[in-house]
Amino acid sequence: MIKFIHAADVHLDSPLHRLEAYEGAPAEEIRQASRRAFENLIDLAIDESVDFVLIAGDLFDGSWKDYNTGLYFIAQISRLKARSIAVFLISGNHDATGQMTRSLPYPDNVHHFSHLKPETKRLDHLKVAVHGQSFSTAAVIDNLALSYPEPIPEYFNIGLLHTSLTGREGHENYAPCALDDLKNKGYDYWALGHVHQYEMVCEDPPIVFPGCTQGRHIKETGIKGCVLVTIAEGTGPEVVQYPLDVIRWELLDIDLNSAETKQACLSLFVDVMEKQVILHEPLPVIARVVFTGKTSAHTLISGDPVYWKEAVRAAAISNFGERAWIEKVSVSTRPGTRGKEKPTESGPILELKRLVADIKTDEDSLLALGNELEGLFRKLPAEYKQGEEAIDPGNPQTISRIVEQAHAVLEQGLKGEASGS
Repeated sequence: MIKFIHAADVHLDSPLHRLEAYEGAPAEEIRQASRRAFENLIDLAIDESVDFVLIAGDLFDGSWKDYNTGLYFIAQISRLKARSIAVFLISGNHDATGQMTRSLPYPDNVHHFSHLKPETKRLDHLKVAVHGQSFSTAAVIDNLALSYPEPIPEYFNIGLLHTSLTGREGHENYAPCALDDLKNKGYDYWALGHVHQYEMVCEDPPIVFPGCTQGRHIKETGIKGCVLVTIAEGTGPEVVQYPLDVIRWELLDIDLNSAETKQACLSLFVDVMEKQVILHEPLPVIARVVFTGKTSAHTLISGDPVYWKEAVRAAAISNFGERAWIEKVSVSTRPGTRGKEKPTESGPILELKRLVADIKTDEDSLLALGNELEGLFRKLPAEYKQGEEAIDPGNPQTISRIVEQAHAVLEQGLKGEASGS
């Protein structure tokens, strides 16, 4: 019987995004998450007495800030050397030769495949052959798989490759290749890296993305880890996903259609969050919370976004302690009325509502407003000008959402003034 671990995208010492500024979040635990996940990988390899470990690229997150990252890796990998467990790794786009400015000699149980051309390492006592090639630069656009060596007859042949295949959402199209390029090579297993979500691309032969070992942001939700592959005589490879992560990310979409008060909204949040906490026990859950739906509480929660964000975080702390951290709160609700009651707004509040309705139904008005605000948008922090937070002043839908949010803030202020007069 042969047993090995296939992991990828460790991104050792990469920080978890956006959390260290969150009051109450255990910053040290966050900083150490990628290391703790890697230690879980080493522990699994030892506990399962595997023959070897494959790391299919992006072991590191780029050049080390100092040598501590490299020394930590060597210390952990030496635990495998003490048990005669070999390690085979390739460089991906994050740890390509052109990206890394520091290096240290690895223990002799580690083979780091060359970036110059594909090569093969034979484990004759197991009749296993591992074929692989590292990235030479951070952006490899050639089909590396085409030049991989032919399989060795009567050996179990493994291809170690960092690739996006034909493309995967959210990942650069590096070392692209077709599924048939891999299937037709004649290998018995393809150990892929680069895509951070677990995916069994093909079962015969197994072509597998194990996913990253630790989620680092909201686009890396759910279980993260590696796969354990067992090959028994006369049977095909058994591939089992194993979790390694120590913190888990989830996106919560909470429909507030049935909620009429702020407290009812918070109760719905607690119910949804509780299900995630139970599902992922004992790991803590980092959640991005998006409130949607039509609710009469719309103005109350949209009109004071800072208060609402902290109210949600307070509810998480009081109900779940350190088992749940809130990364971000977004409100995409729409106004509603309570039961069969008719709206009673009048005066400035009614005039504001009519003005907002006129602007939102006139695309020219939205575009004109976006043009007026373009200078202001340019002064926003970088996170609002790129990526998923980007604000496009030339997009009428974007401006419509901003108008709706401003409407809620102004209406809340007018109601506050009216109640105080």
